[in-house]
Amino acid sequence: MKAAPRLVIGGTGSGCGKTTVTCAILQAFVDRGMDTAAFKCGPDYIDPMFHSRIIGARSRNLDAFLCGRETVPRLLAKNAGEISVIEGVMGYYDGLGGTSSENSTADLARLTQSPTVLVVSARGMSLSLAALLRGYQEFEENTIRGVILNGISPSMTDYYADIVERNTGLAVYGALPRDESCAVESRHLGLVTAGEITDLKQKMQVLADHARAGIDLDGLLALARTAPALDDTQPDYPRCGDGLRIAMARDEAFCFDYADSLDVLAQMGAQLVPFSPLHDAHLPDNIHGLLLCGGYPELYAQQLGANHTLLEELRAAVQRGVPTVAECGGFLLLHDTLDSVPMAGICGGAAHMTKKLQQFGYVTLTAKHDTLLCAAGECLHAHEFHYAQSERQGDSFRAQKPLRARGWDCVEATETLHAGYPHFHFAGSMRAAQKFLSACRTYHEEAET
Repeated sequence: MKAAPRLVIGGTGSGCGKTTVTCAILQAFVDRGMDTAAFKCGPDYIDPMFHSRIIGARSRNLDAFLCGRETVPRLLAKNAGEISVIEGVMGYYDGLGGTSSENSTADLARLTQSPTVLVVSARGMSLSLAALLRGYQEFEENTIRGVILNGISPSMTDYYADIVERNTGLAVYGALPRDESCAVESRHLGLVTAGEITDLKQKMQVLADHARAGIDLDGLLALARTAPALDDTQPDYPRCGDGLRIAMARDEAFCFDYADSLDVLAQMGAQLVPFSPLHDAHLPDNIHGLLLCGGYPELYAQQLGANHTLLEELRAAVQRGVPTVAECGGFLLLHDTLDSVPMAGICGGAAHMTKKLQQFGYVTLTAKHDTLLCAAGECLHAHEFHYAQSERQGDSFRAQKPLRARGWDCVEATETLHAGYPHFHFAGSMRAAQKFLSACRTYHEEAET
């Protein structure tokens, strides 16, 4: 068992200020010199980038659908710090299919036995704020222990704190004022990435200043220390990747990956070798597998298309059987064209960006035949979130929405290729990781003969 002081920063809904408050608290704890760990509830890639820039280490995703309910508490224990801050997702009870709180922030907080502080925007309310919070308290079993008020004048904190504490019994841990100088722009998949904000460090310091002035940081630490110890027993990963080099796309265009998913491959012995489809003229030498993660290739289509040597090497590698996993943005790179710009031409067909979401949410993928990652009939839990549309999106798997009747065919898959829009997590499927590395091993051995 491992002591792991921790807090969930939940919210009444998207846009209430969870990310702002989380970043402010993280920076304030880092400035104290504390070993600070950050986590994100759910499948989002962008918020953890902001966390990572603040704490100087990878923020981790905690997702019970993608990783499994037994795995999530162990991932939290493995990566916990002196203080761990877990940012919630959407509204506190928003879960699978919009009809269940399963896989919601509330569910994660219960699963990990983590006290929750709820972020709420109090603007435009007085006594109604108490009614709102009473609803969150009484709706379902929960770990809500306090509130942080967002977007109010510091002079109003005591007024709102009296309303909340007198009518709900919840502790008010302070407030953050509205500060337009710390605003972050958005785009079609959410916020712009942390790496695109040149003055991010200054913005985070301003938020930390607000946190020190308006939030009871010592009170939050005391609350975090009430969380019980976690079972930190980790899986016994088979060492099936020793000696294997896996080339991994990593740059501004390809930046959506899960740290714990990559760790599974590393713990199995594989060496992950980063390369940039944007900036590198060649693939890394002596590779036995390829990981092409998601990101924003559409923003860099012209630059990607002009990197002819890299695209030719990528095409040749996939065609000669280098085992390849390409998710969403990586899948777009393998099309004939992206927004009419020539790409690698592996999966065939044209892809183009649209102005609306094409697919969104969790899916269960069932293999229709034997593939790189799954035998026929085996499943992967995955998540889709994309505005791109393809002439060919594959038909090797059947995608099924949880708690709904809707399903569709997707993913281009062979014994050496898995390419499609859904994102999955190796921590949720050790067998898929083993099959991938086994294929890499076979390629390595055959290449040497």
